[in-house]
This record gives sequence, C-alpha cells and structure tokens, in this order.
Amino acid sequence: MQDDRMLRGHGRYVDDIDDVGTLHAAIVRSPVSSGEVIAVDTSRALALPGVSLVLGPDEVTAALGTIPHPWLIPGQQVADVKLADTQIRYVGQPLAVVVATSRAMAEDAAELVEIDFKERDAVVGVAAAAAPDAPLVYPELGSNRVGSMHYGDPAESLHDVFARAATVVDREFVIPRVGHNSLETRGLVADYVPGTGRLEVISSTQVPHLVRQELGRVLGLRVDRVHVVAPDVGGAFGQKTSLFPDETFVCLAAKTLGRRVKWIEDRSESLIAAYQGRGQRTRGRLALDVDGRFLALHLDIHGDLGAFPSTGTGGAGPFQVSGLMVEGPYRFELAAATVTAWYTNSVPTGAYRGYGMQESCYVRERLVDEAARVLGADPVELRERNMLGPDELPFVSRTQMPYDSGNYPEALTRAAAIGAERTTTVPISSRIRRGVGLASMTEITGFAPSALLEMFNIHWSGYDASRIRVNEDGTVTVFSGVTSIGQGIETALAQIAADRLGVPLDLVEVQLGDTDTAPYSNMGSQASRGLPLGGGALWQAADRMRTRMHELAAAYLKVDVSDVTFDGADFHGPAGATVAWTEIAHRGWMGWGRDLTDPTAPIALDELAEFDPPSITYGYATHGAQVAVDLDTGKVAVEGYWLVHDAGVVVNPLVAEGQMTGGVAMGIGAALLEEVGYSDTGQPITATYLDYLLPLSEDVPDIVQEHLVTPSALNPGGFRGLGESGIIPPPAAIANAVAAAVPEIAERLVELPMSPSAVWTLLEEAGLTR
Repeated sequence: MQDDRMLRGHGRYVDDIDDVGTLHAAIVRSPVSSGEVIAVDTSRALALPGVSLVLGPDEVTAALGTIPHPWLIPGQQVADVKLADTQIRYVGQPLAVVVATSRAMAEDAAELVEIDFKERDAVVGVAAAAAPDAPLVYPELGSNRVGSMHYGDPAESLHDVFARAATVVDREFVIPRVGHNSLETRGLVADYVPGTGRLEVISSTQVPHLVRQELGRVLGLRVDRVHVVAPDVGGAFGQKTSLFPDETFVCLAAKTLGRRVKWIEDRSESLIAAYQGRGQRTRGRLALDVDGRFLALHLDIHGDLGAFPSTGTGGAGPFQVSGLMVEGPYRFELAAATVTAWYTNSVPTGAYRGYGMQESCYVRERLVDEAARVLGADPVELRERNMLGPDELPFVSRTQMPYDSGNYPEALTRAAAIGAERTTTVPISSRIRRGVGLASMTEITGFAPSALLEMFNIHWSGYDASRIRVNEDGTVTVFSGVTSIGQGIETALAQIAADRLGVPLDLVEVQLGDTDTAPYSNMGSQASRGLPLGGGALWQAADRMRTRMHELAAAYLKVDVSDVTFDGADFHGPAGATVAWTEIAHRGWMGWGRDLTDPTAPIALDELAEFDPPSITYGYATHGAQVAVDLDTGKVAVEGYWLVHDAGVVVNPLVAEGQMTGGVAMGIGAALLEEVGYSDTGQPITATYLDYLLPLSEDVPDIVQEHLVTPSALNPGGFRGLGESGIIPPPAAIANAVAAAVPEIAERLVELPMSPSAVWTLLEEAGLTR
C-alpha cells in the first residue's frame, strides 16, 4: 500500500516538517560519564542573536517529573532519577535544551552553555560493576546490582543433574552492546497552543499512545490535551518504544514558549546517547547423558542495564526474556536461568529487535554444537534427538513458557536438506577454510495477553484494537493501534480488510499512528504484535462489517441474508436482482434498511474490535550459514545463508521475505561487525560510523527462504508474527559455521562480534597464523 508513495518520494517523516516560524532545538549533553554538575552558566548562549530559550537542569527539573519504571525486576533496587539530573551517570546524558530560529543557531548556542563538573570514577561493564570495590552508580543503593531473578528449576536440582551427567559443556560467553542504527534517527516537532492548552506532537515513535500518556504525566497535562502523531517512521528496531528524557525537554520548551519547536537527533547523538541493545556476559552449561540426551541447561546471565532502567519497553526486560527463552525448541529434564542486571556508567540498554532471544539462542546453540564436537556427534542428529516433536505440542517449558503448536523437527530437517544441496566445505585454498553451521530457535511473537503483563507488573496494554469503517462512497478506512515503522503493516492490514470484506484492495486505506483516531494501544508496533494482535482485531471487526453489509443488502433485495452473494462490486439475490456495494454503503449511512425492531442496533458503518489473546504465540525456525575463514587475516565471509521458519499464516509473502532478509542482515552485523565500545573511563569510542561498523550489501549473500505454515489457534487469522525471526539465529549459525571450519578454535569461540582481529587472535593462539 505504501510502496507507490515511497518510491515516488512522497513519504513524510518528522524532518520533512519545517513550517515557517518553526523554532529549532539542540540538546546540551554531559561530556563526562560520572560526576556532578556544580554550576551552569547560560548567559553567553542567551546573548546569541536568534536564541529564544535556554532551559538548564534546574529549570527542567522544576517543571518535569522523574523517569518512569515500567518493568521492574522483583526486588529491584530503584532510585528516582530526574529527567534532567545533575548527578551524571553517562556520557551523552541530557542536561539542557537550547531553542533558536535555526538548527545551526541552536547548536552554536548549545556550545556556549558552560557547565562545571565534579568528576567521579566510572564503572564500565558488568564485570567491573560486580567487583567488590567498584565505584557505585547510585551510592545510596550500596551496590551496582539492580536485581536478580531465577526462572525454571531450582539450583539444588540442577546441581544434582550436572553432577551425574556423562558430559557437561561449560562456556563463558560475551555479547556486546549494539546500536539500533535506524535510517531515521529520533526526532519530534512539538507545538503548544496556549488558548486551548493542547500539546501537538509529531514524533518518530513506535508507541504514540505511550508517548501521549508519559508527556501528560511529566508535563502535568490532561491526557486528552496531548495529541501525538507518528508519521512515516524510518525504522526503529525497539529504540523508539520509549519517551526519552531529551524529548520531554523539547516539549517543555514548546510549552514554555507557546511555539512550535523541532528537534532532530544527529547520528553522533544517536550512537552515544540513544538507548542501546544487548550487553550480556553469560555462563552457559549443558549436561548430557551417555546417549546424548539433554539432561539440564543453565544460563547465568549478567546484563548491562546502564545508568537507569530505560523507559518504555526496556529496562531489564530483555535480560528476563533471555532467561525465559533459554530452552528453545528442545526438551530437557531440567532447565533454568539466573538473571542479574547491573547499573553501569553508560547509556541505558533496552528493547532491541529480537528482545533478548538472540542472546539466549546464541549461547544455547553454541553449547549444542560444542556438545556435538566433544561427543563426535553430528550436530543435526544431536538436535533431532532432543527436539520437541509436533505431537508434544502444546508444551510448557521448564521456565513456564507455553509453546503453542508447530513442527520444529520439520524446520530442522528442511534446513539441513537445503544445506546439503547448496553448500560445500571444500576449502578455497590451504589458507581459506569453509564451514557450515545451523541454529534453531523458538521466539515469542504477539506478546500478550493483558493478564500475563499484569502478573509481571508490566504497565503495557496486552490487547490491541482495530477499527474498520465503510464510508458513504463505499471506500474502506482501517484504523489500528499498531504503527508503521517500515515493516509493511499497512499492506498487511489492507489485505486482511479487503479479503474479509471481499472488496478490491484499492478501496482500502489504512490510517495509523494518530492518538486522536487510532484505537488505544500503548505497545504500538513491537514484539511482533502487528498481525497477531492488530490483525486479529481487524479480522474480527471486518467480519462484523461484512455481516452488516450483507444484512443491509438482504433488506434492500428483500431476501434472506443467507441467499445474498457478493462479487466484489455488487450484491446479488437468488432471482437475479442486484445492488451495488456503494449503494448499500450510502443507504447504511442514511440509516435506511436497518432492523428497526432493535433500537440498540448500530447505524454508522463503523466497527471496533479489541483482541486480547488467551496466550502468547510462538514462531520457530532453523537457519543455516556457510562461511569462509581466512587464516591469514581472520576475516569471516558469509558465502551462503538459508532458513526455514514458521510464522503461521503469511498475508503477504513479499513483505514476509523482506522482513526476514532485513533481520538476517542485522544478524550478520551482530555476528561479525557491530559492537558499542567504551573506554575504562566511560567515554564512547564508537561515536561515528568510522568506528561502529555496519554490514554492507556485499556482506549479505542471497538468502534462501522457506515458509512453513502452521496456523496459530490463538488468533482469528492464524498469524504468528515474524518481525524478529530473521535476526535471532544468525550469530549462532555463523559462529557454528566458523567453529566447523576451524575446529581448533571452537572451544574459545565465545565472543561477539567475530571481527577479523578477534578471530585472528584465536587463530594465533591456536598456532594457525603465519
């Protein structure tokens, strides 16, 4: 639906909005990672011609509240953190906002804001944070430990099983922080109208309703006087599931001035100051019996939370999901995860595509391949021996995850067959080896229901809603709580509406992201919810509308509704009488032909459906990779990639293929290139794309994709969701392929990314370099 206007350059992003009279904002950020603001002097900035306003930390704090905690670990140590805090906890922390007549002027004035700091020692990374003598991010808490939780079987039982196991594979894994790197950085335009007391916000966000409710809270405004619109959003990947502190500064400036104020984050700001993803150190242990059966699995996960629990859908949530999804598609006698989060002097981590599942998949699948190597077993056969079969589903995992349905072994078998057909392990030369690796996974999709979120005290709406309206000319408008972030959801929703109503696709328009018209959903688009939740609700609303249109047509044709047929343009009676869809739409809006015996019967051709599923849906997949490893340089090249996955009913195969391709590309970046770096003093060392490396087109081979279809019974359309499936297995599959190519380094292949320098170091330690 959106392709035509995008290809013609008619997309409308936040930075396209630049009306005459718009003021521009720049954010003043901390250059130190730990310390305290002693003094702020804004006089030079205010004296610069064209500067309208400078708000320092004292002014911001006086007007705004504290950062919310939407998802708390049980027993979490929580400190109230001001939105403009004079206690410095990371480089890039927002301290002040400058507003001027142009962006350049605002940035120049921001350079003139003078801030004196008293610096303190910083703590970087979970190992440093856990040290007994570590500097404390929050001295009042007494330690850097945010909190811990244990999922699955008790430690005592695990100890007994590991003690009697025939084989135990025990490894320490390091997964770095990564950046989101959406094509469009964060940004918003805020306009406060004093006469109405209404704040109008256009924001590059995944969650317009969440932004609305949090702006109302921090600015002291009634929610009905905050209007948020998410226009076209150029990617998000979880980063835009929050209202950031600096975004509230911009809205406060607009409210203070009674003017429209625009702020666009630059790329360097995005790399050093916007929430990041991943960041774990994990000890993984896998126990097997003499027959190669999985006995027990335990992951001890230590997550780098950063300076505070990120707002929106972040905080310790990804670490918790890593622990909950530890088992993947396998059966274990016992399984568990211990999850501990740590405060550090660095940017908060939070939601990132794959939401903790890439991390646990990487650890588990590396352990499985290492077990196969130690036992001299075939990795595919070892997986088959321990994989849940379709007759075992539904199945409740040891960590209480309720897997629904599917055929996990079929995905593995098909992926193995594709690999056998399309790959070779014949070395390119004596110095360039080849290897093939696989990785299997299950993933949470359609994150819900509301009762589950309430049980975990997660303040998000677990349900979603969609509305469909047949207009008086017969056109159809769809409104939904999900948002468009480049994932093609407009196309999918339009197809559902057209298919359920039986009308041509070009009659349907989809409108998303406007809190004045979209049904409430403070989760918006995330956690692969678009089709299972938004699509499930739309399916129900469209079916009700189809029934009403057929009833109106039957009344006009004076026949029983069961005798009415529809060909996409006209309704037909059994005797040959017809009436056009457009005519029935017009009559419906006139109030004609309805059941007058029922005074409560609806008149407007407008149907709203809310859908709160009974449980989580799960997707699953097996991915495969062929790599070439250069023993002289350490460079790993992905020569081939393939996958078999099940996302339930696929509405649009092209959109699905694009989602998977993009996910795999990001997964290749995580496997080989991407890493956010900090110095020991907390200074970012990956502040530009000279240092933070992203995959190029040449790094991503053609991807062979197969779709299995096991319709989910948990939503009306049978959807599972697939927005995150592509990104979860690649690091594991690629690492397993590298280990197969160079088994001499397999035991120590436990860190991401597998950059040339990292791999070369392992090769040198193994005596393979020259």
